Amino acid sequence: MRTERGKVWLGVAGIVINSEGKWLVVKKTYSGLKGIWSLPAGFVQFGETADEAVVREVKEETGIDCEVTGLIGLRTGVIRQDISDNMAIFYCQPIDCNQTIKIQEKEISEVKWLTVEELVNGGEASVMLQEMASHDLFKHQLNKREDINPGDVFEYSTYKLFFNKGI
Repeated sequence: MRTERGKVWLGVAGIVINSEGKWLVVKKTYSGLKGIWSLPAGFVQFGETADEAVVREVKEETGIDCEVTGLIGLRTGVIRQDISDNMAIFYCQPIDCNQTIKIQEKEISEVKWLTVEELVNGGEASVMLQEMASHDLFKHQLNKREDINPGDVFEYSTYKLFFNKGI
């Protein structure tokens, strides 16, 4: 899979928050995130937008259907001075708060809804997740527009814009 991605990676992660204010988190079965709480996440596939990818990844890993309502931020870094590793972090809401969690057992060992306090103080969350849970991210989120056409000359089949409406 790494060779298919080349040296510029685009991943997505979803901060899914239910009506009780709890965050949907997963424990991976592999990588540096194995056994610690992190966000449902994965890579954008050919032919999909980043926001479509996060909805797919949340569903695949947790069984929860969600919708994207905004963009929280971008995590970006370079691995071993060689690979550009980028992740768009979206704010999502579950479509139905009564959905049952269904774990993708190949990649995920556990899925839970946890409070911000549990994420920040529990000692089992990733550094990125702890940092995000420690701040009021949502008053600074970028909002989504899907009704914009940048011009037919560009031949977009899908075009979405995330921007700050002003705070």
